[in-house]
Order: sequence, then structure tokens, then C-alpha cells
Amino acid sequence: MGCKFINQAESIARELVRDVFGSKWADVTPLSGHITDMTLLSTFARRGDKILTMGTEYGGYFGTSEAGFPRILGLVNLYFPFEKDRWNIEIEKTVELITNEVPKLVILGASYILFPHPVEQIAKACRETGTVLAYDGSHVLGLIAGGAFQQPLKEGARILVGSTHKSFFGPQGGIMAAFKPEGEQMKETIFPAIMDNAHWNRIAALAQALLEMKRFGRKYAAQVIRNSRALAEALDERGIPVRCKDYGYTASHQVLLDMDRLKDSAQVPDKLEQANVIVDRGIRLGTSEMTRRGMQERDMNDIAEIIAKVIRSQETVSTARRKATVLARKFRQVRYA
Repeated sequence: MGCKFINQAESIARELVRDVFGSKWADVTPLSGHITDMTLLSTFARRGDKILTMGTEYGGYFGTSEAGFPRILGLVNLYFPFEKDRWNIEIEKTVELITNEVPKLVILGASYILFPHPVEQIAKACRETGTVLAYDGSHVLGLIAGGAFQQPLKEGARILVGSTHKSFFGPQGGIMAAFKPEGEQMKETIFPAIMDNAHWNRIAALAQALLEMKRFGRKYAAQVIRNSRALAEALDERGIPVRCKDYGYTASHQVLLDMDRLKDSAQVPDKLEQANVIVDRGIRLGTSEMTRRGMQERDMNDIAEIIAKVIRSQETVSTARRKATVLARKFRQVRYA
């Protein structure tokens, strides 16, 4: 009792998910993207079943690898054949693998993702084998919402899940969007086995972020991708090895440095952190937050200059830190809001 307005907020959030992502069913209660993956696996696979996901050596998510929740459920992990030079799934070998092994569940998506996945071709193979095809869009969810990357549900995936705090600029949490048959199956799984009480403050914040994405998402996503390509090109011009130059570097918010060609690569993230430039161990650079603070292509040159000089030890870390701080102070206002 007394939850009339809370229920209304959840209803608005679900409606916005359906509208933004083009689904027939939605759930906004998961507290993280990981919980959406737990729901996927628990709903569509049973002990001994095979699942197909991205290998962690190519940026796959550890939570859906044999080290993660599949181990708890007793599932058998298969991994996408992957072409490292193109940084994408090998289509023909994947179709052959699905046809021969008939996994119960295929999950597209990765933590390191430069280009759209071949959803349509994989969906066709899944339909022929009766395999459920899902897309974990955690990292590119904001680009999907902005119509600038790919549209998994329109291309053949039956389910889209993800976390809401990466390229999608919402509160920390997760969402699930699906066609109705698969959605209703997940609904039976998620409550009360995986989720009990929802965090209503987060759901209200998610609804606000969805409203912003609906209004500004296309401009935001397009600028994110322009910034990524500009950053990659600027780094390449300065002699920093960037992956997939022959394929336009990237079509997402991410830029991947080629660790195999980067001298003393293990020390680079620490040096950059000391210079107030935060990267991961990959080394993966993301332009989402920079874009939301109003940075454009010309600003990527300044960022590339800071990064390149730190990597090549062409100036002190303290000098680079001052430059990074001055640059950040120019962009204090949140955009697309």
C-alpha cells in the first residue's frame, strides 16, 4: 500500500525502455548488468547445456565465461571464433559452430567492442537450431539507444540486456528488453529467485535518463563516435599504435591501443593515471564522458597530445597532469541533459 507513485514511475520507465529500444517487453528492476546476465542464463539454460559467448581474451565478459555464473549453473561454455585484425566475430565459422553444437543460448556483446556484431547472420543460424539469441549491450547501450551503432532487436536478437551506466548515461543498474515470449519467461525467473526488492530511486533516475536519451540520444551517440574516430586518428598520427586502422579504427565509443606494439605497455595505465588520464589495463579509451561534458573532435587532439607525450616520456607526468586539469576545467557543464 502507498506505492501508487512508485508503481507509476516503474511503469513510465518500462514504457520508455520499450520505446527507446523497440521491444515489446521490458524490466527495469535489475540492480546491474550482471544480474540481467544471471537471469538470461538461469531462464534459458540448464545444467549440462551449451552456451556461446565471447572469449575473455577478446574482451568477453568474465561473468558469462566458464569462470563466472555458468560455472555455478554447470553450463558448458563455447566461444565465438574471432578475427583479431578486424576485432570482430568470424561469421562463417560461428554459423558452422552453432549448426554443429546447437547451443541453448548465444550471447553477443563484449566489454571491448569496436564494431557492430553480425547479428542478422547469427540470428538466422539460431532460428534454424532453435537457439535463443541475446545481446548484452552493456558497453554500447547508449549508442544503441541513439541509433548510431546497431539495433539488435530489429536485426534478429530476441533479447537485449545491459547495464545502464556506461555509454548509456544513467544510474548504476541494469535493464532487460525483449520480445514478449522470451520476456515472460524471464519474468518467471527473475522474481523472487534473483530479484526481490527493487531500488525505486534508481528506477526513477533511469526513467529520467531514458527521457534524456529519447530526446538527445541521436546527437549524443553520433558525437561520441565522431570523437572516438578523431581520438584514434590523432593518436595514430602521433605514433601511438591503435587497433583496426584499416577498418576506420572504431564505430563505437571505444578506442583500443595495440598492446603488442606498445613499449612498456604494463606501466602505461599507471603513468596515465598519475597524469589525471584514466584508462583501463587494456588499454581501452572511451569518449562517452568526454562527449557528455561537451568535448568535440578538436578537443581529441589535445587529449591525444597528452596521452602520447606521457607514453613516450616526452614530458613529465606533473606537466601532463596540469594540462589535463586545465582541459577538464573548460568542460564543467553536462550536455545532452
